[in-house]
Amino acid sequence: MYGLGHGGFYFDPTYILVIIGFALTMFASFGVKSTFSKFSEVYNRHGITGAMAARRILDANGLQHVQVVRIAGELTDNFNPRNNVVSLSESTYDSQSVAAIGVAAHECGHAVQHQQGYVPIRIRNSIVPVVNIGNMASMPLFILGLILGIQPLAMFGAILFGLVLIFQLVTLPVEFNASERAIKTLEGMYILDEDEIKGAKAVLRAAAMTYVASAAATALQFARLVLLARGRRR
Repeated sequence: MYGLGHGGFYFDPTYILVIIGFALTMFASFGVKSTFSKFSEVYNRHGITGAMAARRILDANGLQHVQVVRIAGELTDNFNPRNNVVSLSESTYDSQSVAAIGVAAHECGHAVQHQQGYVPIRIRNSIVPVVNIGNMASMPLFILGLILGIQPLAMFGAILFGLVLIFQLVTLPVEFNASERAIKTLEGMYILDEDEIKGAKAVLRAAAMTYVASAAATALQFARLVLLARGRRR
């Protein structure tokens, strides 16, 4: 927040962008945790667990080869296309809550996306290597450019960081689509009753907001880096 100027310390006004981004991500994180906690106490009438729901959904979509396994943690659920495994956290796997069912259905939605060749997820997967390189190299190049007073180098580092933002923006439709698929599947397969669907929707909506907040925070950080790099001209 503060730097060393010609007569002492000065305030970096662009740091407010980082603070705003941090506040957004913290607010979204609190939202998803509190919403998940709330609907973790609401159990579905059919006595279906998260693992059972996942297995049903996968089988109904011809994905019998995709495994469903338990992993440690809370809200650590994910689908790994490399080994075709839907991993459900301890708070999801054996739980009969509508929150757990919604999360499990969401991860199965990602499996179906891969099976069907959903375009946004193909784009996201294709840019991962470039994004990883940009993510690792961006800050060292940016900082080096600032230290040496080489504006083009600092700006190049900022642009590389922008690749992370592009990745997160591409991720948004992937996550929203997986949630839409989850809700339609839960309704179509009668896994949850109509009033229970509302709880699953609330959980998935809160989870989606974490991705929106993360993208917004990255956009603010990207703007800050560009402003700082441009400032080196003066």
